[in-house]
Amino acid sequence: MKLQVRAVSELSPDERAAFFDRDAGVSSVRGDVREIVDRVRTEGDVAVREFCREFDGVEVGNLDVTDEAERAYEEIDADVRAAIETAAANVREFHERQVPEDWRASFGADAGAEGDVEAEADAGAEADAGVRELGRRFRPLERVGVYAPGGTAAYPSSVLMGVVPAKVAGVEHVALATPPAEELNPVTLAAAHVADADRIYSVGGAQAIGALAYGTESITSVQKIVGPGNKWVTAAKAEVRGDVDIDFLAGPSEVLVLADETADPRLVAADLVAQAEHDPNASVVAVTDDEALAEAVADAATAQADDRDRADVIRAALDSDASGVLCARSMSEAVLFAEEYAAEHLSIQAEDDEALLDRITNAGSVFLGPHTPVAAGDYASGTNHVLPTSGGAKRYGGLSVDTFLRSTTVQRLDRDGLAALSETVTTLAEAEGLEAHAESVRARFAREDAPDATDSTPAAEE
Repeated sequence: MKLQVRAVSELSPDERAAFFDRDAGVSSVRGDVREIVDRVRTEGDVAVREFCREFDGVEVGNLDVTDEAERAYEEIDADVRAAIETAAANVREFHERQVPEDWRASFGADAGAEGDVEAEADAGAEADAGVRELGRRFRPLERVGVYAPGGTAAYPSSVLMGVVPAKVAGVEHVALATPPAEELNPVTLAAAHVADADRIYSVGGAQAIGALAYGTESITSVQKIVGPGNKWVTAAKAEVRGDVDIDFLAGPSEVLVLADETADPRLVAADLVAQAEHDPNASVVAVTDDEALAEAVADAATAQADDRDRADVIRAALDSDASGVLCARSMSEAVLFAEEYAAEHLSIQAEDDEALLDRITNAGSVFLGPHTPVAAGDYASGTNHVLPTSGGAKRYGGLSVDTFLRSTTVQRLDRDGLAALSETVTTLAEAEGLEAHAESVRARFAREDAPDATDSTPAAEE
């Protein structure tokens, strides 16, 4: 098996479709998932335990295993504990920079495009032009569910990536669900403890998503569910969307490496192999304008795959029609391919990586230079690794503090401020046929404008 080397310009329609029409496989399990979610919704813990037995082969006693997390933290190796602490601190530091501030400002002719409310008041602008004070405030969701995958590998890093940003945002109740096992992974539990998860549930798959969405006797329902998972988890998120909010529907992991002749083929190959390690359905692609580099990357990836513990998984991903090394006629053609691909992870290993980055719009997370492997972002640089796949980066970004916040606009007008807007509002309202809207504005001026208005009307009758 050798990673395929092909020319971008010579890809057939079917070959292009394999690269660009990446499918999470949700539709194939949607019917089964609907049944699972419906049963969890109506039967609660009974259904959850039955599905744990059927799909995970585990007899689950207490679904709530929160108390085990602190013990796991104390018992794991000191170097692993230190690594979790460092990664969590970096993730927290990065996401704290994302927290938005509430703001209020005066708008209008005398305030300029946007002015500080207090400064405008001091300058007397409010008295001259009236007050049109607008603002925005941010408040966290109260209850959030984070899913951390299990199965063929445990992902304590996904615990940090989901729980830490939610806590930074100020979410009061953050619940973690992760698949059950005869012995739960202590590193995953320790990560939940470090991230400060409020509740930890030993349940995975579609049944976990259903339980978080609708609640059971043991599991508190949430307002939003985030986190990566297999096609069953993804299909369940699609099923409950609308009853609860979700982050996005993510498919198998993917990486695209943009490389020029200065790139080290061993390092390009290492990033491809690392991403292939996740899943036999992972998509791994390198695009370069240098034919010699393309062949060297393909050879290096094949050789490295044979040396990895998960060689069978890696080989399956490398052998996929959605994976390969592509030769472009120029770096401009390579960038155009990358923009259409809209990778979850985009690595740029080229002499002028910043110039290439300036031409990139569609990517979940970008990794610049030879010393920035995707694995750094997966674990400890601080950025979030819960990212859009299957071209989703064309429409939205990855998990962030914003994911867990709601914004509310605020406004205050005084009489002069409303008077300045009244003609615009009433004209547009009447153009839409909404007379009562227009009258709600005129009513603010009708009494004082009446020629024989007096103050003798009892307050109760007013």
